Amino acid sequence: MTEFFDPLETRDPGEREAALCAALPAQIAAAQTTTAFAEILRGIDAKAIASRPALAQLPVTRKHELLERQKAQRGSDPFGGFSAIGWRGQGATRRARRVFQSPGPIYEPEGHAADYWRFGRALFAAGFRPGDLVHNSFSYHLTPAGSMMETGAMAIGCTVFPGGVGNTELQLQAMLELRADAYAGTPSFLRIALEKADELGLALPALRKASVGGEAFPTALRDALLARGIDAYQSYGTADVGLIAYETAARQGLVLDEGVIVEIVRPGSGEPVPEGEVGEVVVTTLNPDYPLVRFGTGDLSAVLPGRCPTGRTHARIKGWMGRADQTAKVRGMFVHASQVAELMKRHPELTRARLVIEGEMANDRMTLHAEAASQAEGLSAALAGSMRDITKLRCEVRLAAPGALPNDGKLIEDLRRID
Repeated sequence: MTEFFDPLETRDPGEREAALCAALPAQIAAAQTTTAFAEILRGIDAKAIASRPALAQLPVTRKHELLERQKAQRGSDPFGGFSAIGWRGQGATRRARRVFQSPGPIYEPEGHAADYWRFGRALFAAGFRPGDLVHNSFSYHLTPAGSMMETGAMAIGCTVFPGGVGNTELQLQAMLELRADAYAGTPSFLRIALEKADELGLALPALRKASVGGEAFPTALRDALLARGIDAYQSYGTADVGLIAYETAARQGLVLDEGVIVEIVRPGSGEPVPEGEVGEVVVTTLNPDYPLVRFGTGDLSAVLPGRCPTGRTHARIKGWMGRADQTAKVRGMFVHASQVAELMKRHPELTRARLVIEGEMANDRMTLHAEAASQAEGLSAALAGSMRDITKLRCEVRLAAPGALPNDGKLIEDLRRID
Protein backbone atom coordinates (compact mmCIF):
# COMPACT_ATOMS: atom_id res chain seq x y z
CA MET A 1 0.00 0.00 0.00
CA THR A 2 1.86 3.06 -1.24
CA GLU A 3 -1.11 5.38 -1.77
CA PHE A 4 -1.86 8.21 0.60
CA PHE A 5 -5.07 9.60 2.05
CA ASP A 6 -4.13 13.14 0.95
CA PRO A 7 -1.05 15.23 0.08
CA LEU A 8 -0.64 16.34 3.70
CA GLU A 9 0.92 12.98 4.58
CA THR A 10 3.96 13.51 2.33
CA ARG A 11 4.64 17.19 3.03
CA ASP A 12 8.15 18.39 3.69
CA PRO A 13 8.52 18.15 7.50
CA GLY A 14 9.57 21.79 7.72
CA GLU A 15 6.52 22.85 5.72
CA ARG A 16 4.28 20.81 8.02
CA GLU A 17 5.81 22.25 11.18
CA ALA A 18 5.42 25.78 9.83
CA ALA A 19 1.76 25.12 8.98
CA LEU A 20 0.99 23.61 12.39
CA CYS A 21 2.64 26.49 14.23
CA ALA A 22 0.90 29.03 11.99
CA ALA A 23 -2.45 27.46 12.97
CA LEU A 24 -1.73 27.74 16.69
CA PRO A 25 -2.70 31.40 17.33
CA ALA A 26 -6.18 30.93 15.84
CA GLN A 27 -6.66 27.75 17.86
CA ILE A 28 -5.59 29.43 21.10
CA ALA A 29 -7.97 32.30 20.33
CA ALA A 30 -10.79 29.80 19.65
CA ALA A 31 -10.05 28.08 22.97
CA GLN A 32 -10.20 31.40 24.80
CA THR A 33 -13.80 31.87 23.63
CA THR A 34 -14.79 28.94 25.88
CA THR A 35 -15.30 29.66 29.57
CA ALA A 36 -12.86 26.95 30.67
CA PHE A 37 -9.92 28.08 28.58
CA ALA A 38 -10.76 31.74 29.11
CA GLU A 39 -9.81 30.99 32.72
CA ILE A 40 -6.97 28.52 32.07
CA LEU A 41 -5.34 30.79 29.47
CA ARG A 42 -6.17 34.10 31.15
CA GLY A 43 -3.63 36.77 30.24
CA ILE A 44 -2.20 34.75 27.33
CA ASP A 45 -1.76 36.63 24.03
CA ALA A 46 -2.96 34.13 21.42
CA LYS A 47 -0.85 35.79 18.70
CA ALA A 48 2.30 35.05 20.71
CA ILE A 49 1.66 31.27 20.73
CA ALA A 50 3.14 30.47 17.32
CA SER A 51 5.86 27.92 18.12
CA ARG A 52 6.37 24.75 20.12
CA PRO A 53 8.46 26.50 22.79
CA ALA A 54 5.66 29.04 23.25
CA LEU A 55 3.06 26.28 23.38
CA ALA A 56 5.12 24.42 25.99
CA GLN A 57 4.76 27.37 28.36
CA LEU A 58 0.98 26.89 28.57
CA PRO A 59 -0.53 24.68 31.30
CA VAL A 60 -1.44 21.06 30.58
CA THR A 61 -5.11 20.23 31.16
CA ARG A 62 -5.49 16.59 32.16
CA LYS A 63 -8.54 14.40 31.87
CA HIS A 64 -9.26 14.43 35.61
CA GLU A 65 -9.38 18.24 35.52
CA LEU A 66 -11.80 18.16 32.58
CA LEU A 67 -13.99 15.71 34.51
CA GLU A 68 -13.88 17.85 37.65
CA ARG A 69 -14.99 20.94 35.71
CA GLN A 70 -17.78 18.99 34.04
CA LYS A 71 -19.02 17.66 37.37
CA ALA A 72 -18.94 21.13 38.90
CA GLN A 73 -21.09 22.54 36.08
CA ARG A 74 -23.53 19.69 35.50
CA GLY A 75 -26.55 21.95 35.97
CA SER A 76 -25.40 24.65 33.55
CA ASP A 77 -22.85 23.26 31.10
CA PRO A 78 -22.28 19.48 30.85
CA PHE A 79 -19.07 20.13 28.87
CA GLY A 80 -17.55 22.04 31.79
CA GLY A 81 -16.95 25.11 29.64
CA PHE A 82 -14.61 23.36 27.18
CA SER A 83 -16.88 23.13 24.12
CA ALA A 84 -17.61 25.90 21.63
CA ILE A 85 -20.67 24.01 20.31
CA GLY A 86 -23.80 22.64 21.96
CA TRP A 87 -27.60 23.04 21.66
CA ARG A 88 -30.30 25.61 22.30
CA GLY A 89 -31.18 24.47 25.82
CA GLN A 90 -27.54 24.82 26.76
CA GLY A 91 -27.43 28.36 25.40
CA ALA A 92 -24.97 27.54 22.60
CA THR A 93 -25.12 29.57 19.39
CA ARG A 94 -23.26 26.93 17.34
CA ARG A 95 -24.94 23.54 17.13
CA ALA A 96 -23.40 20.15 17.83
CA ARG A 97 -24.49 17.21 15.68
CA ARG A 98 -24.28 14.67 18.48
CA VAL A 99 -23.22 14.49 22.12
CA PHE A 100 -21.64 11.39 23.65
CA GLN A 101 -20.97 10.06 27.13
CA SER A 102 -17.75 8.24 28.01
CA PRO A 103 -16.93 6.60 31.36
CA GLY A 104 -16.64 9.15 34.17
CA PRO A 105 -19.07 10.24 32.90
CA ILE A 106 -17.37 12.67 30.53
CA TYR A 107 -19.46 14.31 27.79
CA GLU A 108 -17.99 14.95 24.33
CA PRO A 109 -19.51 16.94 21.46
CA GLU A 110 -19.43 16.00 17.79
CA GLY A 111 -19.46 18.80 15.23
CA HIS A 112 -20.74 18.85 11.66
CA ALA A 113 -17.40 18.65 9.86
CA ALA A 114 -17.00 15.67 7.55
CA ASP A 115 -14.80 13.04 9.23
CA TYR A 116 -14.99 15.11 12.41
CA TRP A 117 -12.77 12.67 14.35
CA ARG A 118 -10.30 12.35 11.41
CA PHE A 119 -10.24 8.54 11.41
CA GLY A 120 -10.43 8.35 7.62
CA ARG A 121 -6.64 8.68 7.52
CA ALA A 122 -6.14 5.66 9.81
CA LEU A 123 -8.64 3.51 7.90
CA PHE A 124 -7.04 4.41 4.57
CA ALA A 125 -3.62 3.40 5.93
CA ALA A 126 -5.21 0.07 6.93
CA GLY A 127 -6.20 -0.53 3.29
CA PHE A 128 -9.82 0.63 3.32
CA ARG A 129 -10.84 1.93 -0.10
CA PRO A 130 -13.91 3.46 -1.81
CA GLY A 131 -16.61 0.86 -2.34
CA ASP A 132 -15.55 -1.40 0.54
CA LEU A 133 -18.24 -2.65 2.93
CA VAL A 134 -17.00 -2.00 6.46
CA HIS A 135 -18.40 -4.04 9.34
CA ASN A 136 -18.20 -1.61 12.26
CA SER A 137 -18.39 -3.38 15.62
CA PHE A 138 -17.51 -0.38 17.77
CA SER A 139 -20.28 0.84 20.05
CA TYR A 140 -22.93 3.15 18.62
CA HIS A 141 -24.41 3.82 22.05
CA LEU A 142 -23.20 6.42 24.58
CA THR A 143 -19.55 6.53 23.44
CA PRO A 144 -18.34 8.04 20.14
CA ALA A 145 -16.29 5.04 18.94
CA GLY A 146 -18.89 3.85 16.43
CA SER A 147 -19.29 7.32 14.95
CA MET A 148 -15.53 7.82 14.83
CA MET A 149 -15.08 4.80 12.56
CA GLU A 150 -18.27 5.30 10.57
CA THR A 151 -17.54 8.92 9.62
CA GLY A 152 -13.94 7.99 8.78
CA ALA A 153 -15.06 5.12 6.53
CA MET A 154 -17.63 7.31 4.81
CA ALA A 155 -14.98 9.98 4.18
CA ILE A 156 -13.11 7.37 2.15
CA GLY A 157 -16.25 6.32 0.27
CA CYS A 158 -17.00 3.07 2.06
CA THR A 159 -20.38 1.57 2.90
CA VAL A 160 -20.85 0.84 6.61
CA PHE A 161 -22.73 -1.91 8.44
CA PRO A 162 -23.37 -0.58 12.01
CA GLY A 163 -22.85 -3.79 13.93
CA GLY A 164 -22.17 -2.27 17.33
CA VAL A 165 -21.18 -4.50 20.24
CA GLY A 166 -22.44 -7.96 21.26
CA ASN A 167 -24.77 -10.33 19.37
CA THR A 168 -21.80 -12.26 18.02
CA GLU A 169 -23.80 -14.77 15.96
CA LEU A 170 -25.96 -12.09 14.34
CA GLN A 171 -22.89 -10.01 13.51
CA LEU A 172 -21.17 -13.07 12.11
CA GLN A 173 -24.22 -13.77 9.96
CA ALA A 174 -24.08 -10.22 8.61
CA MET A 175 -20.35 -10.50 7.85
CA LEU A 176 -21.01 -13.73 5.99
CA GLU A 177 -24.13 -12.79 4.04
CA LEU A 178 -23.11 -9.22 3.21
CA ARG A 179 -19.53 -10.29 2.43
CA ALA A 180 -17.89 -7.49 4.40
CA ASP A 181 -14.53 -6.44 2.96
CA ALA A 182 -13.23 -4.79 6.11
CA TYR A 183 -13.69 -4.79 9.88
CA ALA A 184 -13.47 -1.89 12.34
CA GLY A 185 -13.59 -2.64 16.06
CA THR A 186 -11.63 -4.10 18.92
CA PRO A 187 -9.16 -6.87 18.06
CA SER A 188 -10.63 -9.10 20.77
CA PHE A 189 -14.13 -9.04 19.24
CA LEU A 190 -12.71 -9.88 15.81
CA ARG A 191 -10.95 -12.89 17.37
CA ILE A 192 -14.20 -13.95 19.10
CA ALA A 193 -16.15 -13.67 15.83
CA LEU A 194 -13.58 -15.73 13.94
CA GLU A 195 -13.53 -18.41 16.65
CA LYS A 196 -17.32 -18.57 16.47
CA ALA A 197 -17.08 -18.93 12.69
CA ASP A 198 -14.70 -21.86 13.16
CA GLU A 199 -17.07 -23.42 15.67
CA LEU A 200 -19.96 -23.15 13.20
CA GLY A 201 -17.89 -24.27 10.22
CA LEU A 202 -18.26 -20.92 8.43
CA ALA A 203 -15.75 -19.10 6.23
CA LEU A 204 -15.36 -15.36 5.65
CA PRO A 205 -13.43 -15.24 2.37
CA ALA A 206 -14.25 -11.59 1.61
CA LEU A 207 -12.89 -10.20 4.90
CA ARG A 208 -9.33 -9.17 4.16
CA LYS A 209 -8.56 -6.00 6.16
CA ALA A 210 -9.19 -4.53 9.58
CA SER A 211 -8.62 -1.38 11.60
CA VAL A 212 -8.53 -2.15 15.31
CA GLY A 213 -8.28 -0.05 18.46
CA GLY A 214 -9.62 0.52 21.93
CA GLU A 215 -7.30 -2.05 23.52
CA ALA A 216 -3.90 -3.71 23.17
CA PHE A 217 -3.15 -5.44 19.88
CA PRO A 218 -0.53 -8.12 20.60
CA THR A 219 1.83 -9.19 17.83
CA ALA A 220 0.67 -12.79 18.26
CA LEU A 221 -2.93 -11.83 17.49
CA ARG A 222 -1.85 -9.69 14.54
CA ASP A 223 0.07 -12.64 13.11
CA ALA A 224 -2.81 -15.04 13.75
CA LEU A 225 -5.16 -12.74 11.83
CA LEU A 226 -2.65 -12.43 9.00
CA ALA A 227 -2.44 -16.21 8.79
CA ARG A 228 -6.19 -16.18 8.11
CA GLY A 229 -5.73 -13.61 5.35
CA ILE A 230 -6.81 -10.57 7.40
CA ASP A 231 -4.34 -7.66 7.44
CA ALA A 232 -5.10 -5.66 10.60
CA TYR A 233 -3.65 -2.30 11.66
CA GLN A 234 -4.12 -0.39 14.87
CA SER A 235 -5.13 3.22 15.44
CA TYR A 236 -4.70 5.36 18.55
CA GLY A 237 -7.15 8.06 19.51
CA THR A 238 -9.38 9.29 22.32
CA ALA A 239 -12.96 10.49 22.62
CA ASP A 240 -11.61 13.92 23.56
CA VAL A 241 -9.26 14.67 20.65
CA GLY A 242 -10.09 12.06 18.00
CA LEU A 243 -7.31 10.37 16.04
CA ILE A 244 -3.80 10.88 17.41
CA ALA A 245 -1.70 8.34 15.46
CA TYR A 246 -2.09 5.30 13.23
CA GLU A 247 -0.21 2.24 12.03
CA THR A 248 0.93 1.86 8.43
CA ALA A 249 2.04 -1.05 6.25
CA ALA A 250 5.60 -0.50 7.54
CA ARG A 251 4.48 -1.59 11.05
CA GLN A 252 7.16 0.61 12.58
CA GLY A 253 5.41 2.65 15.23
CA LEU A 254 2.39 4.90 14.71
CA VAL A 255 2.45 7.95 12.41
CA LEU A 256 1.01 11.12 13.95
CA ASP A 257 -2.23 12.51 12.53
CA GLU A 258 -2.09 15.75 10.53
CA GLY A 259 -4.80 17.51 12.57
CA VAL A 260 -3.13 17.57 15.98
CA ILE A 261 0.06 18.86 17.59
CA VAL A 262 1.56 16.18 19.81
CA GLU A 263 4.09 16.70 22.57
CA ILE A 264 5.72 14.10 24.82
CA VAL A 265 6.15 15.60 28.29
CA ARG A 266 7.57 14.48 31.58
CA PRO A 267 4.73 12.80 33.55
CA GLY A 268 3.26 15.13 36.13
CA SER A 269 4.58 18.22 34.36
CA GLY A 270 4.22 20.11 31.10
CA GLU A 271 7.91 19.96 30.24
CA PRO A 272 8.69 18.33 26.85
CA VAL A 273 11.24 15.52 27.07
CA PRO A 274 14.06 14.88 24.56
CA GLU A 275 13.23 12.81 21.48
CA GLY A 276 13.21 9.11 22.35
CA GLU A 277 12.46 9.70 26.04
CA VAL A 278 9.25 8.08 27.30
CA GLY A 279 6.69 10.55 28.59
CA GLU A 280 3.03 11.52 28.60
CA VAL A 281 1.24 12.14 25.30
CA VAL A 282 -0.11 15.72 25.30
CA VAL A 283 -2.31 16.80 22.39
CA THR A 284 -3.44 20.18 21.06
CA THR A 285 -6.23 19.81 18.53
CA LEU A 286 -6.76 22.09 15.55
CA ASN A 287 -10.53 21.77 16.06
CA PRO A 288 -12.37 25.04 16.80
CA ASP A 289 -15.51 23.15 17.92
CA TYR A 290 -13.81 21.44 20.86
CA PRO A 291 -10.53 23.37 21.11
CA LEU A 292 -8.52 21.39 23.64
CA VAL A 293 -5.09 22.94 24.21
CA ARG A 294 -2.31 20.80 25.69
CA PHE A 295 -4.69 18.03 26.70
CA GLY A 296 -2.90 15.39 28.76
CA THR A 297 -4.09 11.96 27.66
CA GLY A 298 -2.47 10.13 30.60
CA ASP A 299 -0.88 7.70 28.11
CA LEU A 300 2.87 7.06 27.89
CA SER A 301 4.75 6.92 24.60
CA ALA A 302 7.94 8.14 22.92
CA VAL A 303 8.91 9.67 19.58
CA LEU A 304 10.73 7.33 17.22
CA PRO A 305 13.70 8.59 15.18
CA GLY A 306 13.42 8.93 11.42
CA ARG A 307 10.40 8.76 9.12
CA CYS A 308 7.98 6.04 8.08
CA PRO A 309 9.29 3.81 5.23
CA THR A 310 5.92 4.19 3.46
CA GLY A 311 6.82 7.77 2.52
CA ARG A 312 4.69 9.48 5.16
CA THR A 313 6.83 12.26 6.56
CA HIS A 314 5.20 13.04 9.90
CA ALA A 315 6.84 11.97 13.16
CA ARG A 316 6.09 8.56 14.65
CA ILE A 317 5.50 7.40 18.20
CA LYS A 318 6.02 3.93 19.64
CA GLY A 319 2.37 3.47 20.54
CA TRP A 320 0.80 2.97 23.94
CA MET A 321 3.42 2.23 26.62
CA GLY A 322 1.41 2.48 29.84
CA ARG A 323 -0.21 5.15 31.99
CA ALA A 324 1.40 8.39 33.16
CA ASP A 325 -0.99 9.15 36.03
CA GLN A 326 1.15 7.50 38.73
CA THR A 327 0.12 7.91 42.37
CA ALA A 328 0.94 6.05 45.57
CA LYS A 329 -0.11 6.43 49.19
CA VAL A 330 2.82 6.39 51.62
CA ARG A 331 2.35 6.60 55.38
CA GLY A 332 -1.11 8.02 54.91
CA MET A 333 -0.10 10.66 52.37
CA PHE A 334 -0.48 10.63 48.59
CA VAL A 335 2.66 10.95 46.49
CA HIS A 336 2.18 12.03 42.85
CA ALA A 337 4.30 11.95 39.72
CA SER A 338 3.97 15.75 39.61
CA GLN A 339 5.97 15.94 42.85
CA VAL A 340 8.87 14.00 41.35
CA ALA A 341 8.62 16.28 38.31
CA GLU A 342 8.79 19.27 40.64
CA LEU A 343 11.94 17.83 42.22
CA MET A 344 13.57 17.58 38.79
CA LYS A 345 12.60 21.16 38.05
CA ARG A 346 14.33 22.27 41.27
CA HIS A 347 17.40 20.23 40.38
CA PRO A 348 18.04 20.60 36.63
CA GLU A 349 21.28 18.64 36.96
CA LEU A 350 19.16 15.46 37.10
CA THR A 351 18.54 13.62 33.83
CA ARG A 352 16.04 11.10 35.22
CA ALA A 353 14.53 10.32 38.61
CA ARG A 354 12.35 7.57 40.03
CA LEU A 355 10.80 7.24 43.48
CA VAL A 356 10.77 3.58 44.52
CA ILE A 357 8.45 2.55 47.35
CA GLU A 358 9.19 -0.75 49.10
CA GLY A 359 8.32 -2.70 52.21
CA GLU A 360 4.83 -3.52 53.39
CA MET A 361 1.82 -1.28 53.77
CA ALA A 362 2.12 0.80 56.99
CA ASN A 363 5.85 -0.05 57.06
CA ASP A 364 7.00 1.50 53.81
CA ARG A 365 10.21 3.20 52.77
CA MET A 366 10.94 5.52 49.87
CA THR A 367 14.14 5.66 47.89
CA LEU A 368 14.80 8.29 45.27
CA HIS A 369 16.93 6.94 42.42
CA ALA A 370 18.38 9.91 40.55
CA GLU A 371 20.62 10.15 37.48
CA ALA A 372 23.09 13.02 37.49
CA ALA A 373 26.07 13.61 35.21
CA SER A 374 27.82 15.59 37.93
CA GLN A 375 27.35 14.18 41.42
CA ALA A 376 28.60 17.11 43.45
CA GLU A 377 29.16 16.72 47.16
CA GLY A 378 25.97 17.38 49.07
CA LEU A 379 23.67 16.53 46.16
CA SER A 380 22.15 13.52 47.97
CA ALA A 381 21.36 15.60 51.03
CA ALA A 382 19.92 18.39 48.88
CA LEU A 383 17.65 15.94 47.03
CA ALA A 384 16.49 14.36 50.27
CA GLY A 385 15.69 17.80 51.63
CA SER A 386 13.77 18.77 48.51
CA MET A 387 11.73 15.56 48.58
CA ARG A 388 10.86 16.14 52.22
CA ASP A 389 9.86 19.72 51.42
CA ILE A 390 7.70 18.65 48.46
CA THR A 391 6.10 15.46 49.83
CA LYS A 392 6.46 16.00 53.63
CA LEU A 393 8.01 12.53 53.74
CA ARG A 394 11.56 11.31 54.32
CA CYS A 395 13.37 9.27 51.71
CA GLU A 396 16.78 7.81 51.00
CA VAL A 397 18.67 8.94 47.90
CA ARG A 398 20.72 6.80 45.54
CA LEU A 399 22.62 8.58 42.79
CA ALA A 400 23.28 6.92 39.44
CA ALA A 401 25.07 7.73 36.21
CA PRO A 402 23.00 8.94 33.20
CA GLY A 403 21.36 6.00 31.42
CA ALA A 404 21.18 3.79 34.52
CA LEU A 405 17.41 4.11 34.98
CA PRO A 406 14.99 2.53 32.50
CA ASN A 407 13.50 4.76 29.79
CA ASP A 408 9.90 3.80 30.56
CA GLY A 409 8.33 7.04 31.80
CA LYS A 410 7.90 5.81 35.36
CA LEU A 411 8.46 8.41 38.06
CA ILE A 412 6.91 6.32 40.85
CA GLU A 413 7.44 2.58 41.21
CA ASP A 414 5.45 0.88 43.98
CA LEU A 415 7.05 -2.46 44.91
CA ARG A 416 5.21 -2.99 48.19
CA ARG A 417 3.48 -6.22 49.09
CA ILE A 418 -0.26 -5.68 49.35
CA ASP A 419 -1.26 -9.11 50.68
